[in-house]
Amino acid sequence: AIADGRIGHLGFSFHDSTDVFKEIVDAHDWTFCQIQHNYMDIEYQAGTKGLRYAASKGLAVVIMEPLLGGQLVDPPQQIEELWDTAAVKRKPADWALQWLWNQPEVSLVLSGMSAMQHVEENCRSAAASGVGTLSADELEMIAQVRSVYQELGPIPCTDCKYCLPCPSGVKIPSILNTYNEGVMYEDPEGAKASYAWLEEGQRADKCTECLECEEVCPQSIPITEWLKKAHAQFGSEA
Repeated sequence: AIADGRIGHLGFSFHDSTDVFKEIVDAHDWTFCQIQHNYMDIEYQAGTKGLRYAASKGLAVVIMEPLLGGQLVDPPQQIEELWDTAAVKRKPADWALQWLWNQPEVSLVLSGMSAMQHVEENCRSAAASGVGTLSADELEMIAQVRSVYQELGPIPCTDCKYCLPCPSGVKIPSILNTYNEGVMYEDPEGAKASYAWLEEGQRADKCTECLECEEVCPQSIPITEWLKKAHAQFGSEA
């Protein structure tokens, strides 16, 4: 396709682990890649490590989900109060975008816009952005916001995956994370939609309560009870 002029450059979009991401980066002479990244997802999928790795290999990096599907736009009260203490006042969406544009490895940020107001606000944000423009105090503020968000999640799961593989095929960490996000971002409908993406054999109702996962969980999480709660809340129309 490149040889006959149909396309000029080759890239890929990515949803998997950091290790897989690095394998793909090294497998071909790509021009660019696209990853999910935001200040909450620094260790999710490619993560910050993947971002920096791709950039070090000369790839342009396009960012999707900078606002985590809009979940970072309208934060809960605890987060809003923390943003209000910043010396420089910004809307939550602006903080999220500035955090990305502050990093030299980021080439382009994709942000969904459904109203002219969003276009105008994003243009103003972009005009005020730049690599290294956030102060150390502002970066620390964003780190604090991340920590408070994580504290809002009721399940202390670290996604270590020691509970896997589940003998019944249940995607335990994914379900616990979905439950946490529904609480953290005050978005139960979004969490329900994420749960619905799981295959039927991976959902929480397939748990047989063998307790193998709880025996190896470093956080001593009562996993079976949380799985029941997750399916009761999200599984009715999954």
